[in-house]
Amino acid sequence: MGSDRLNAAGSAPSAPRPIPPGQRHVHGWPVSHYGPVPRFRPERWNLRVFGATATGDEHTWTFDDLTVLPRTTVVADLHCATGPTSTDHEWYGIPAAAVLNLVPPAPDVTHVMAWAEYGYAANLRLADFTTPETLLATHHNGEPLTAEHGFPLRLVVPHLYGYKSPKWLRAIEYLTADRRGFWEERGYHNIADAWKEQRYSYQEQEGDGPTLPTS
Repeated sequence: MGSDRLNAAGSAPSAPRPIPPGQRHVHGWPVSHYGPVPRFRPERWNLRVFGATATGDEHTWTFDDLTVLPRTTVVADLHCATGPTSTDHEWYGIPAAAVLNLVPPAPDVTHVMAWAEYGYAANLRLADFTTPETLLATHHNGEPLTAEHGFPLRLVVPHLYGYKSPKWLRAIEYLTADRRGFWEERGYHNIADAWKEQRYSYQEQEGDGPTLPTS
Protein backbone atom coordinates (compact mmCIF):
# COMPACT_ATOMS: atom_id res chain seq x y z
CA MET A 1 0.00 0.00 0.00
CA GLY A 2 1.30 3.48 -0.80
CA SER A 3 2.16 5.99 1.89
CA ASP A 4 1.39 9.63 2.55
CA ARG A 5 3.92 12.19 3.75
CA LEU A 6 3.02 14.66 6.48
CA ASN A 7 4.95 16.95 8.73
CA ALA A 8 3.88 17.59 12.31
CA ALA A 9 1.62 20.39 11.11
CA GLY A 10 -0.14 18.07 8.65
CA SER A 11 1.36 19.62 5.48
CA ALA A 12 4.35 19.15 3.22
CA PRO A 13 7.73 19.92 4.85
CA SER A 14 8.98 23.45 4.18
CA ALA A 15 10.83 26.00 6.33
CA PRO A 16 12.24 25.01 9.74
CA ARG A 17 9.55 24.89 12.38
CA PRO A 18 9.72 26.66 15.73
CA ILE A 19 10.45 24.44 18.72
CA PRO A 20 8.42 24.45 21.94
CA PRO A 21 9.17 27.01 24.66
CA GLY A 22 11.96 26.08 27.02
CA GLN A 23 13.58 23.68 24.55
CA ARG A 24 17.05 23.90 23.02
CA HIS A 25 17.97 22.58 19.61
CA VAL A 26 20.47 19.72 19.49
CA HIS A 27 22.11 18.21 16.42
CA GLY A 28 21.94 14.54 15.62
CA TRP A 29 19.73 12.07 17.43
CA PRO A 30 20.82 11.47 21.03
CA VAL A 31 20.11 8.02 22.44
CA SER A 32 18.02 8.16 25.60
CA HIS A 33 16.11 5.38 27.32
CA TYR A 34 15.62 3.63 30.64
CA GLY A 35 17.12 0.17 31.01
CA PRO A 36 18.98 -2.09 28.55
CA VAL A 37 18.34 -2.53 24.85
CA PRO A 38 16.22 -5.67 24.41
CA ARG A 39 17.21 -8.48 22.08
CA PHE A 40 14.81 -8.90 19.17
CA ARG A 41 13.54 -12.45 18.65
CA PRO A 42 11.25 -12.39 15.59
CA GLU A 43 9.78 -15.83 16.29
CA ARG A 44 8.57 -14.65 19.71
CA TRP A 45 7.66 -11.07 18.86
CA ASN A 46 4.10 -9.82 18.49
CA LEU A 47 2.06 -6.66 18.89
CA ARG A 48 -1.09 -6.96 20.99
CA VAL A 49 -4.17 -4.76 21.15
CA PHE A 50 -6.24 -5.57 24.21
CA GLY A 51 -8.35 -4.08 26.97
CA ALA A 52 -11.70 -2.43 26.22
CA THR A 53 -11.98 -3.39 22.54
CA ALA A 54 -15.38 -3.06 20.88
CA THR A 55 -15.78 -6.86 20.69
CA GLY A 56 -14.03 -7.65 23.97
CA ASP A 57 -11.47 -9.72 22.06
CA GLU A 58 -7.70 -9.28 21.94
CA HIS A 59 -5.95 -8.91 18.58
CA THR A 60 -2.35 -9.91 17.86
CA TRP A 61 -0.05 -9.23 14.90
CA THR A 62 3.22 -11.05 14.32
CA PHE A 63 6.26 -9.20 13.00
CA ASP A 64 5.52 -10.43 9.46
CA ASP A 65 1.90 -9.30 9.77
CA LEU A 66 3.03 -5.67 10.12
CA THR A 67 4.12 -5.57 6.48
CA VAL A 68 0.52 -5.64 5.21
CA LEU A 69 -0.76 -2.82 7.45
CA PRO A 70 -1.27 0.72 6.11
CA ARG A 71 1.81 2.97 6.14
CA THR A 72 2.50 6.68 6.20
CA THR A 73 5.45 9.06 6.48
CA VAL A 74 5.58 11.85 9.05
CA VAL A 75 8.30 14.48 9.39
CA ALA A 76 8.44 15.68 12.98
CA ASP A 77 10.66 16.73 15.86
CA LEU A 78 11.49 14.95 19.11
CA HIS A 79 11.23 16.85 22.39
CA CYS A 80 12.78 15.60 25.63
CA ALA A 81 11.20 16.88 28.84
CA THR A 82 14.67 17.77 30.13
CA GLY A 83 15.12 20.31 27.32
CA PRO A 84 16.74 18.93 24.12
CA THR A 85 14.85 18.99 20.83
CA SER A 86 16.13 17.27 17.69
CA THR A 87 14.40 18.28 14.49
CA ASP A 88 13.22 17.02 11.12
CA HIS A 89 13.04 13.30 11.75
CA GLU A 90 11.39 11.40 8.92
CA TRP A 91 9.34 8.57 10.39
CA TYR A 92 7.72 5.79 8.37
CA GLY A 93 5.26 3.37 9.88
CA ILE A 94 1.69 2.45 10.73
CA PRO A 95 -0.71 5.31 11.53
CA ALA A 96 -2.16 4.92 15.00
CA ALA A 97 -5.56 5.60 13.47
CA ALA A 98 -5.18 2.43 11.38
CA VAL A 99 -4.85 0.39 14.58
CA LEU A 100 -8.09 1.88 15.85
CA ASN A 101 -9.82 1.13 12.55
CA LEU A 102 -8.65 -2.47 12.50
CA VAL A 103 -9.35 -3.09 16.19
CA PRO A 104 -12.03 -0.58 17.21
CA PRO A 105 -12.18 0.49 20.86
CA ALA A 106 -15.35 0.32 22.93
CA PRO A 107 -17.38 3.55 22.91
CA ASP A 108 -16.33 4.49 26.45
CA VAL A 109 -12.57 4.28 25.84
CA THR A 110 -10.87 7.55 26.81
CA HIS A 111 -7.17 6.62 26.98
CA VAL A 112 -4.66 4.06 25.82
CA MET A 113 -1.66 2.56 27.55
CA ALA A 114 1.34 1.91 25.30
CA TRP A 115 3.30 -1.06 26.62
CA ALA A 116 6.93 -1.72 25.71
CA GLU A 117 9.58 -4.29 26.58
CA TYR A 118 10.43 -4.83 30.27
CA GLY A 119 6.99 -3.59 31.33
CA TYR A 120 7.57 0.06 30.43
CA ALA A 121 4.28 1.88 29.89
CA ALA A 122 3.12 5.34 28.81
CA ASN A 123 -0.48 6.48 29.04
CA LEU A 124 -2.07 8.73 26.42
CA ARG A 125 -5.39 10.43 25.99
CA LEU A 126 -7.25 8.86 23.08
CA ALA A 127 -7.26 12.27 21.38
CA ASP A 128 -3.44 12.32 21.44
CA PHE A 129 -3.20 8.77 20.11
CA THR A 130 -5.55 9.54 17.20
CA THR A 131 -3.79 12.61 15.78
CA PRO A 132 -2.70 12.15 12.13
CA GLU A 133 0.97 12.49 13.11
CA THR A 134 0.94 9.69 15.71
CA LEU A 135 2.31 6.48 14.28
CA LEU A 136 3.93 3.16 15.09
CA ALA A 137 7.29 3.70 13.43
CA THR A 138 9.35 0.99 11.76
CA HIS A 139 11.77 3.27 9.85
CA HIS A 140 13.67 6.51 10.40
CA ASN A 141 15.08 8.62 7.56
CA GLY A 142 14.52 5.81 5.09
CA GLU A 143 16.23 3.08 7.11
CA PRO A 144 14.87 0.51 9.58
CA LEU A 145 15.08 1.69 13.17
CA THR A 146 18.26 0.71 14.97
CA ALA A 147 18.01 -1.33 18.15
CA GLU A 148 19.03 1.67 20.27
CA HIS A 149 16.24 3.75 18.77
CA GLY A 150 13.46 1.19 19.17
CA PHE A 151 13.65 -1.51 16.50
CA PRO A 152 11.41 -3.18 15.49
CA LEU A 153 8.64 -0.76 16.49
CA ARG A 154 8.29 2.44 18.47
CA LEU A 155 5.40 4.76 19.10
CA VAL A 156 5.91 8.35 17.92
CA VAL A 157 3.67 11.11 19.30
CA PRO A 158 5.41 14.27 18.06
CA HIS A 159 3.52 16.95 20.01
CA LEU A 160 4.19 15.31 23.39
CA TYR A 161 7.46 14.91 25.26
CA GLY A 162 9.53 11.87 24.36
CA TYR A 163 8.56 9.69 27.31
CA LYS A 164 5.16 9.36 25.64
CA SER A 165 6.84 7.76 22.58
CA PRO A 166 8.12 4.45 23.95
CA LYS A 167 10.68 2.39 22.07
CA TRP A 168 10.29 -1.39 21.60
CA LEU A 169 6.49 -1.19 21.53
CA ARG A 170 4.69 -4.46 22.29
CA ALA A 171 1.07 -3.64 23.07
CA ILE A 172 -1.71 -1.06 23.04
CA GLU A 173 -4.25 -1.34 25.85
CA TYR A 174 -7.59 0.45 25.54
CA LEU A 175 -8.64 2.12 28.79
CA THR A 176 -12.01 3.41 29.98
CA ALA A 177 -10.28 5.37 32.78
CA ASP A 178 -6.87 7.01 32.88
CA ARG A 179 -3.96 5.22 34.51
CA ARG A 180 -0.44 6.55 34.93
CA GLY A 181 2.47 4.97 33.11
CA PHE A 182 6.08 4.48 34.19
CA TRP A 183 7.40 8.05 34.22
CA GLU A 184 3.99 9.50 35.01
CA GLU A 185 4.14 7.67 38.34
CA ARG A 186 7.64 9.03 38.96
CA GLY A 187 7.06 12.74 38.82
CA TYR A 188 6.54 13.53 35.13
CA HIS A 189 3.44 15.26 33.82
CA ASN A 190 0.52 13.00 33.00
CA ILE A 191 -0.33 14.75 29.70
CA ALA A 192 3.13 15.99 28.57
CA ASP A 193 2.15 18.55 25.94
CA ALA A 194 5.51 20.00 24.88
CA TRP A 195 3.94 23.22 23.61
CA LYS A 196 2.42 23.88 27.04
CA GLU A 197 5.65 22.91 28.88
CA GLN A 198 3.85 20.18 30.80
CA ARG A 199 7.03 18.58 32.12
CA TYR A 200 6.47 17.56 35.74
CA SER A 201 3.60 16.38 37.89
CA TYR A 202 3.74 19.40 40.22
CA GLN A 203 2.52 21.46 37.24
CA GLU A 204 -0.65 19.41 36.85
CA GLN A 205 -4.01 21.06 37.17
CA GLU A 206 -7.20 19.43 38.39
CA GLY A 207 -8.34 16.92 35.78
CA ASP A 208 -4.91 16.43 34.21
CA GLY A 209 -4.53 12.94 35.61
CA PRO A 210 -5.19 10.37 38.34
CA THR A 211 -3.94 11.02 41.84
CA LEU A 212 -0.27 10.16 42.20
CA PRO A 213 0.46 7.06 44.31
CA THR A 214 1.80 7.74 47.78
CA SER A 215 4.63 5.84 49.41
